[in-house]
Amino acid sequence: MQRFIGWLSIACALFVVPAAAQAQGSYPDRPVRLIVAFPPGGATDTFIRQLTNDIQTALGQSVVIENRGGGGGYIAWQQVANSPPDGYTLLVAENALGISQALYQGHSSGFDPRKQYDAIAGLANSPLALAVANNIPANTMQEFIAHAKSVPQKLNYASAGTGSVAHLTMEVVIDGAGMPFVHVPYKGGGPAMADVIAGHVAANMAGIGVAKTLVEGGKIKTFAVTGDVRSPALPNVPTLKESGVKHADVDMRFWWGIFGPKGIPEPVRAKIERVFQTVMTDPKVKERLLKVDNITDFIPGKALHAKLENEIKNWTTFINAKGIKVSN
Repeated sequence: MQRFIGWLSIACALFVVPAAAQAQGSYPDRPVRLIVAFPPGGATDTFIRQLTNDIQTALGQSVVIENRGGGGGYIAWQQVANSPPDGYTLLVAENALGISQALYQGHSSGFDPRKQYDAIAGLANSPLALAVANNIPANTMQEFIAHAKSVPQKLNYASAGTGSVAHLTMEVVIDGAGMPFVHVPYKGGGPAMADVIAGHVAANMAGIGVAKTLVEGGKIKTFAVTGDVRSPALPNVPTLKESGVKHADVDMRFWWGIFGPKGIPEPVRAKIERVFQTVMTDPKVKERLLKVDNITDFIPGKALHAKLENEIKNWTTFINAKGIKVSN
């Protein structure tokens, strides 16, 4: 009898393992959700929507982009962290993921992307542009700095939310330029930029792709970009360095990556990584993104995890040195 039970156990194991492998091997057999932590119209939303068809082709399945704004990103980040680790719910993250972790150090949310996520693939990076409302009486960075210092009431700047890329990169700029500003957080880059266009706030840090369209449409001005060299998308706009603005040693570019809930089966995680490698190394994709100064930069999951850790470390140093507190 014991021998029979032993053989039965082995038989069951042989049946279960192939069944699990088959389930992973069939991935994906339904649409995959790509969660963006900010509303439509922001840099991350604009970036990933340019790749939707390419991802679907490489994946062999439909993808659905879901915008879950609010909480400076935390609503979406927590949602993804708490989702089943089956590869069907993925986060399209930007460096706000690391910046917020540095900004909210010591807070009791318990959220930590280094522990709660599987890093899957780094995708691309892009400099930012200083977007300025048309009603600001300035045409250069130096004129803008002088205006900000001369008005009796501090100017406001918008961001996609406290802890967002736009928030902290603008803090770096105003620190380097010595400009007095008041931070006004929004629930995403789209609403923030809408109020810059309307002239309700003076400025916002925007992705090059977003800024290029608005500048060419005459809806905003831009006085500087954050890259080391001028942007091919905005060749007449100087860099911060050319404009005489020194800044802290932090990465002033957007970067984008794909993360999933901790514990995704390795065959599934590896397949997702290969899908994004295929997309981001496609010459046609690279050429298309370069037109809006999004530079493809595929890196595997392990390298993305290390990048996130480094981002948290560097921004923590800046935030602590400047005494930046969460006050909004």
